Amino acid sequence: MADKLQFSLVSPERELFSGAVDQVDVPGTEGDLGILPNHSPLMAAIRTGTVTVTDSGSVTQYFIAGGFADVTPDGLTILAERALPLADLDREALRSEISDAEAALSGLTGDAQMAATQHLDGLKAVAGA
Repeated sequence: MADKLQFSLVSPERELFSGAVDQVDVPGTEGDLGILPNHSPLMAAIRTGTVTVTDSGSVTQYFIAGGFADVTPDGLTILAERALPLADLDREALRSEISDAEAALSGLTGDAQMAATQHLDGLKAVAGA
């Protein structure tokens, strides 16, 4: 059997996924991360976007907003502020959240503006998916 990556995706409400997979693609605040088995340990902040889980040719996607990805020798754990299967995302609520994020952006500067812009860009990318 080929090497697998042990992966867990956890939100405050529940554990959305736990199992062995081939690869997980994560939207990090410093850039996208492709995590494979035996990846070097790291911890990264997550931006709003889509986590893509690939296993044996099958692809599953999750909407995620905020949190951390922690890669250890035991695998990858994502502790998300918000997460749900992409198929369960309410598109009307997403459009409303984009409008709210656009309105909130106007009064921000510095790091707060950068974080809000990343969040808005992630929401728009998910809306286009």
